[in-house]
Amino acid sequence: MMRIYLIGFMGSGKTHTGKALARQLGYIFTDLDDLIEKEAGMDIPAIFRKMGEEEFRRIEQKVLHDTSTIERVVISTGGGVPCFFDNIDWMNAHGLTVFLDTPPEILAQRLMPERAHRPLLQAYNEDTLLGFIRAKLSERMYFYRQAEIIYQQQELAGDVASDLLKVIDGKRKT
Repeated sequence: MMRIYLIGFMGSGKTHTGKALARQLGYIFTDLDDLIEKEAGMDIPAIFRKMGEEEFRRIEQKVLHDTSTIERVVISTGGGVPCFFDNIDWMNAHGLTVFLDTPPEILAQRLMPERAHRPLLQAYNEDTLLGFIRAKLSERMYFYRQAEIIYQQQELAGDVASDLLKVIDGKRKT
């Protein structure tokens, strides 16, 4: 196993789970958003403001393809990565994809305090955020469900990384 791509909606725990999973596997961890910011020389909100979403997605795809040179790595991707270009097919061809499937209510609870730092959420409040998440998830689910592993997260998620490690180990033996 060389590369593990964690996919899912923002707030699904890709970064938190990815760091723990990498530690348990003895892999390195990288966050695609960090690589995008390094490539662009500015943070994600600034990229959206100054360049727009289309240019952001172009940079995102380039940086994603650059990960093909990194081995023994867990990569946390942005929530939209699988939904643009041929990104989900590319990730499936270049590593193991894991979808962290998280209920919309849990996502809303996690994301409410973080809205200011997430460009796609800044226009929403407590009353409208859950509806936005449900609509966006509905649009993206087709792509998310193409992951090789779909990990259903529950309200009281335990040690997600350890659970995932068992699933990944099982996948390696088949």
